[in-house]
Amino acid sequence: MAISYKRLWKKLIDKEMKKSDLAKAADLSTWTINKLNHGENVNADTLAKICVVLDCGFDDIMEIIPEKK
Repeated sequence: MAISYKRLWKKLIDKEMKKSDLAKAADLSTWTINKLNHGENVNADTLAKICVVLDCGFDDIMEIIPEKK
């Protein structure tokens, strides 16, 4: 199973925000933004901080991609 944050990046574009703006507003480290860039797992607290800043839900910023069999 993989996680895609393409929805997050699109939402940032729609809101005319940079990743650095998000990091500052949600109090995220550069390391966390890097993890998101690479589609790595981050904890639910981090996702919740992002959702509060962007006024959205988890499904608005991420997508779970099932493994191909």
